[in-house]
Amino acid sequence: MQVNFYLRTEKSNKDGLCPVNCTVNIGGERIRINISKVKSSKKHWNTKDQRIKPNLKTENYNFHIEFNEKIDELDSKLKNIYRHILLNKLPQTKNSVQKLLNDKNEPIVEQDFFKTFDLYIESVKPKFAYYTIRSYNTTYNFLEEFETYLGYKINFDNVDETFYDELIRYGFQEKEFSNNYLSKILAQLKTFLRWALDRNIHSNRKFEKFQKFDHEKEVIYLTKDELFKLYNHKFDSQRLEHVRDTYCFACFTGLRFSDIYQLKPSHIFENNIKLNIKKTKTIDHEIPLNKFAKEILDKYKKTIYEPLPVISGQKFNEYIKECCEVAKINTPTTVSRFSGNKRVDKTVPKHELITSHTARKTFVTNSLIFGMKEMVVRNITGHKKESTFKRYVKIAEDFKQKEMQETWDKI
Repeated sequence: MQVNFYLRTEKSNKDGLCPVNCTVNIGGERIRINISKVKSSKKHWNTKDQRIKPNLKTENYNFHIEFNEKIDELDSKLKNIYRHILLNKLPQTKNSVQKLLNDKNEPIVEQDFFKTFDLYIESVKPKFAYYTIRSYNTTYNFLEEFETYLGYKINFDNVDETFYDELIRYGFQEKEFSNNYLSKILAQLKTFLRWALDRNIHSNRKFEKFQKFDHEKEVIYLTKDELFKLYNHKFDSQRLEHVRDTYCFACFTGLRFSDIYQLKPSHIFENNIKLNIKKTKTIDHEIPLNKFAKEILDKYKKTIYEPLPVISGQKFNEYIKECCEVAKINTPTTVSRFSGNKRVDKTVPKHELITSHTARKTFVTNSLIFGMKEMVVRNITGHKKESTFKRYVKIAEDFKQKEMQETWDKI
């Protein structure tokens, strides 16, 4: 809903005073409202602020205080009506607004923080991928737990510097979250608060100063030797064989698992896959098929698993670790995590760190190491963020430098 106040200059009286009117645009419809007995000259009307400016000391009093109070009162009432429409999921129409405007008892709007968060999640469901919505629900649950910890109700007005400090303390000391995890929660909280601010559900802008403090994480991927060690391993278990094949297919194509889950035989052609990418909403994205990806697809052709055997994400991440452990992918690998200023280093066998997400990283990193052009790799994977992709480029460059030192520099 958009609200605008303006002068009806064509209706000016003999003293040069023009009526102040209001237009409300909602759902493609317009409502015109005359603010009774509120007038201003063109000279005293502030077009940007849509309010009456004070008169000069040499001029007669122009009643700017009283008239602006009436404008503010209508503005506040309209915002309150819009909140009521949003929070109660009423039709966003001209009739809805007019009905509430004519009601002598202005709707009492409870600006409930969590009820509004629910409304936000519902509103973005058509736009965001399943896993994004799930992460917002996780943030919602975290904030509910945080409210219990605080001992008082969270509302839009008390999301301030003290709230931020307490949230950081709770995240690090009570929940022992990593910097990256807590930063993701903060980012989603700020996105929600911005959405609510844009819809006049609140006017508190203190959240804009909330800072993230994420640290760059290690890129975990399988080297060429590790990938083909896994790909060629003979498993006794069909369960592990299926998981291995699906994982390796992602390593050979760069597909996200959200897209592998929606893959159908109709998406697969002789030398490429063509499908709509769920996360980025890319239509008819083409991914070339190398001989290893084709081998896996041929294996399941005309079986009940065609095109690939897929299972739930939780089970998949559990089983792929088991696959890599059986295949002896156990290089000691150190990862560092920060919780506030505390750094925690942990060294574990590599198989413990392998998840569905590492397959795409394996494709990108190895493709660059093999010499595939950055532009081509990025076109295949559809990476949007330059900063994210550059991390893989640096790893590939470091790998090539190490190979140079271990070969030519030793001659």
